Amino acid sequence: MAKAVCLNGYKRPAGAAEGAGERPAARKRRKVDGGGRGPEEKSSRLSAALFGEDCEINHDQLYELLKYAALGNCHNATQPSLCRIYHQSHLAGVVVIVLHETSQLHFYKFYLQFKHLRKVFRHRFTLSSSTNFLASLYGEGANLKPQNTAQGLNSTSSECVPKSSKLQCDPILQKYGEKKRGLTSYTLTLEEQEKNDYPIKGSPGCKGYIYTECDQQRTDSSPLFGLDCEMCLTEKGNEVTRVSLVDAQGQCLLNELVKPESTVVNYRTRFSGITKKMLLPVKTRLPDIQNRLKKMLPHDAVLVGHSLNADLQALEMIHPSVIDTSLLFARNEGRRFKLKFLAKAVLGKEIQCEQKLGHDPAEDARAALELAQFFIEQGPAKVAELNLEMLLTTEKLAEVSQNKAVLQPRQRRVQKQLNEPPRLSKPCFLDCLQMTGQKPLLLGRQELDSSGLCQSNLSTSNKQILQRALEDVPLSTFSIIQFSLGPEYVASHLLAGLCEKVRSKLTDMLTIYAGPFEKSFCLKSVKKEFGRCGPIQSLKVVTETYQPYVCIQYEVLEAAQLAVESLNGAEVAGSCIKVQRPVTAAMLDCDVLIKELELDVENEGVIYVAGLKKSLTEADLQEEFSQLQDLETLFLPKDLQSGKCRNCCFLKFQKSQSAVDALEVINGWTVKGSKLRSRNALASGHLWRWIWQMNHSNEKQGGNILCEKMEQPSDSEQDLRKEVKKLDHHIKKLYRSLQDNTLCVVLFPGVNSMHGSQSGLGLMGIKDDRGRSAC
Repeated sequence: MAKAVCLNGYKRPAGAAEGAGERPAARKRRKVDGGGRGPEEKSSRLSAALFGEDCEINHDQLYELLKYAALGNCHNATQPSLCRIYHQSHLAGVVVIVLHETSQLHFYKFYLQFKHLRKVFRHRFTLSSSTNFLASLYGEGANLKPQNTAQGLNSTSSECVPKSSKLQCDPILQKYGEKKRGLTSYTLTLEEQEKNDYPIKGSPGCKGYIYTECDQQRTDSSPLFGLDCEMCLTEKGNEVTRVSLVDAQGQCLLNELVKPESTVVNYRTRFSGITKKMLLPVKTRLPDIQNRLKKMLPHDAVLVGHSLNADLQALEMIHPSVIDTSLLFARNEGRRFKLKFLAKAVLGKEIQCEQKLGHDPAEDARAALELAQFFIEQGPAKVAELNLEMLLTTEKLAEVSQNKAVLQPRQRRVQKQLNEPPRLSKPCFLDCLQMTGQKPLLLGRQELDSSGLCQSNLSTSNKQILQRALEDVPLSTFSIIQFSLGPEYVASHLLAGLCEKVRSKLTDMLTIYAGPFEKSFCLKSVKKEFGRCGPIQSLKVVTETYQPYVCIQYEVLEAAQLAVESLNGAEVAGSCIKVQRPVTAAMLDCDVLIKELELDVENEGVIYVAGLKKSLTEADLQEEFSQLQDLETLFLPKDLQSGKCRNCCFLKFQKSQSAVDALEVINGWTVKGSKLRSRNALASGHLWRWIWQMNHSNEKQGGNILCEKMEQPSDSEQDLRKEVKKLDHHIKKLYRSLQDNTLCVVLFPGVNSMHGSQSGLGLMGIKDDRGRSAC
C-alpha cells in the first residue's frame, strides 16, 4: 500500500479539547451580532492527512468525523481518526451536501463542469459506495417512512411503522432467518471469504502462506478459538507485533510479542500499544508464531475474530473455517459495527478504553469469541431485537434517558432475563443532536417531520431544495442537504457508458507515442530514458509505420506529462524524436484538463518527483529531501497488488512558493546516482489510487491502448453535462451563503448497479473569510 509520511507532525492544541456545550450559544451570539468573527475568536481548521493511502475512508470514519464536529466531547464523541478538527467549539455549524446517485466517476467525468467544487475544497477522500447513504451517515440508522406526496413539503405525519414489519426488514433476519442454528451455519463460505479478502489456499496472492491443516469436517460441536493481532507499519506493510489466542472458556492460550522482519516505520502505539522499547528484547519471529498456532489448533478448530481477514493476512496464515463477528452482526449497505460498540451493547463490556495505552488483543479476542457465542446461543431473532431497540431509540428517548439498568459483565448471566431485550446505553447520532438542543435540518429526498422521524420526499426539485436551504441552513447547527441528478440521468446503462468513456480517456492520457526511431534502435535504452519520467505499465513497438515508434503507457498522469514536456524533440537511442499523446475526439481538451488539474486546490504546494531508485526507502527519501524548506509530507506510491515501491514520489509543502522553489532545486538533482525529474502534481491524493484501479480494471477487461474511439457524446450525456453545471452552481450559491467557520462536506456517495459498483468521493473544508476551505 502507498503511505504518506508526515515530516513535521502536528499536536492537538488546547482549543481542540474544548467542550461543545458552549457552541450553540456562541453561535447564537454571533448571529445577533451580525455573524462576524471577533478578533478574539479562534478560527476552526482541519489538519487532514488525506494523502496517499490515508485518502480512502469508510462510513464509520465519516460518521466519527461528523459526530465530533457536531457534538465535540459530548456523548462519547472523540477526535476523528482520519484528521483533526482544531477549535471545534468555534465551528459555526456543519453542513453536509449529498449528491444522490453520483460517484467519483461522475466528478472526474465532468471535472471541468464542477468548477466551484475543485477550486474550493482542498481535502478529498475516496468513500466506499452505499445504496442508502443517509442511514450510513447517521451511523446507528434513521427511521424512514414514506411521505404522501400530496402533502407536499410541509407534511408532519407521524405514523409509526409496526414493530413486526421492521423486524422482517432487519438485515440479520434477512440473512439468517429467525430460527436458532448451530455454529456451522455462521462460518464464512469460500465465496464470502474471497469477497472479504481472506487468504485462500491456492490463491496467487497467498504464495508462501502457512496452512493450518485443520481439514477435519466441522460440526456444531467443533471448538471455537478467539484470535486477534496487533500490527505495526513497517517498510513491508502491516506486520504482526502481538498475537493472542483464547479458547471457548475465555482462557488465554497465547499472548506473545513478535519482532517484525522489516524496519518499523510507525509503531501505531495509540492503537497497538506497542513501543520500540517493548520489542527490543523480543526474539520471537513470525515463523515461530505460525508453528505454535499450527500445533495448538485442533483439526476441527473454528477461528473467531472481528475483521479476522486482516489478522490472518498479517499472520500470513490460511485457515478454512472462520466466524467474523463484523459480518455476523449484519448491517445494511455493507457497513460494520465496531467491536467496541458490540461489546458494550451486547455483552455490557467496556473494551479498548481510552485510559489504556492501545488495544489489548487478548481482550479483543475474548470479546469477539463471546459475541459469537451469544449469537449462536440466543439466535438471530434475539440479536435482531437489539437492532430493533436501536432503531426505535428516537421514539423511546424518554424511556432510554430514565433507564438505569446496566448490562452485566457477561451476557450469559442474564440470558434468563432476555424476555425483555437489553436497552442500548447510548442513543444514536440523530438523538444526540436533539438532546443537546441542536435540531438537525434534513432537506431533499428525506426530511424530518415534527416528531423527529425521517420521511421520503421525492417530489422536490433541486431548485426548491436550494431555496429552502438558503432560508433554513443559517438557523440550524447541523444540516444535510440532498440534491439529485434525476432518474433519467442515473440509469445503469448510462453509468456503464460513462465508466467506459472515462476509462478510455484515462488510458489515452496515460499513453504517449515516441519516434521515429532507426530500425535497429535499442529498445532497452528507450525504456530506460522514458522510465526516468515515472513507472511504466506497458511498452510496445509500433511497426505499422514506415519507421518504428514506441507506445508507452504509464501508471501515473505526471509521468506521461513529464515525458511529453521533457523528451519531445530530444535525442533518444540515436534519434531525434517527437513525443505526443494519442489524438482522439475525447483528447482534444486534454491540455485544458491537465492545466486545470495543476490549478486544482488539492494540488497546491504538491510536486511530483521521478527518477528514484526503487531500492530507496521512505527513510532514505526523508533524509535526502530534509533540506527542502517547509516540506510537510512525503508520499511514496507502491503497487497496490505487489506492494513494491515505484520510482517516483510526491512531496507536499506547507507553502506554495516553497513547492515552486523546490522544483527549481530538484530538477537535475542526483540522489544515489540517479538523476531526478520533477513537475507540478496532477493526481497526488485519492485520484492517484483511483486512476490505478481504473487502469488495471481496463487491463482485466482486455482494453487496447491503441484503440481510438471517435464517438460523439449522446444527447443524454450532453443533458447530463448541463445538469452537472447547474448542480455545481447550486452548491456554489449555498456555500457562499454559509457563515465563516462552517464545516462543509460534499459527498458523492457512490453507485451500485447491475454493471458494477463505483466508489464514492468526499470533499470537505472549513469555510474561511475568503470563501475557501481552511486547512
